[in-house]
Amino acid sequence: MSAFTKQAIKDTFMRLLEERPLREITVKMIASECGINRNTFYYHYQDLPELVEEILFDEADRIKREHPTTSSVQEALDTAIAFASQHRKAILHIYDSVNRDIFERYLWKVCNQGLDDYIHSAADFREVSSSDAELVGAFYKYACFGMIMAWLGSHMASDIHAQVDRFYFLHRGMADEMLRRARENPVV
Repeated sequence: MSAFTKQAIKDTFMRLLEERPLREITVKMIASECGINRNTFYYHYQDLPELVEEILFDEADRIKREHPTTSSVQEALDTAIAFASQHRKAILHIYDSVNRDIFERYLWKVCNQGLDDYIHSAADFREVSSSDAELVGAFYKYACFGMIMAWLGSHMASDIHAQVDRFYFLHRGMADEMLRRARENPVV
């Protein structure tokens, strides 16, 4: 029953978050919609930010399970934007709230997961030092994170999928080239 109740709280919260800003959602509102009392909510969550964090980090864990390997920078970017695209209003309500940092930590985790996997597998294949692999990975993580945050900052006004496709087209082979250079000119 406890897992069912937690899922009902999460589902209700996400539905409410699609309808209104986070600042307008209360524990009382969620409890009423779920048919539970406020104490039941507090049994599972300390407050709304903890609920937001669990939902987002559960999503990051789901992404990692469903995408245990990443074959390209484009795949990592597409994976990172999928949840935001599917839950547009809810994500914008979190982004525009005082709890934006929770979303930023989630996004960083997703960018990290996908790009670490891709860069390290590519670097191992090319026998690149871990410090150079981390440097190349950091470049792409910041690019991925920054591109998505800029898209959210514009309230998702642009076509992020077209931007990702174009970014990937323009950068195709760059990570491989950076890793090739690192292999041929190792840090001593």
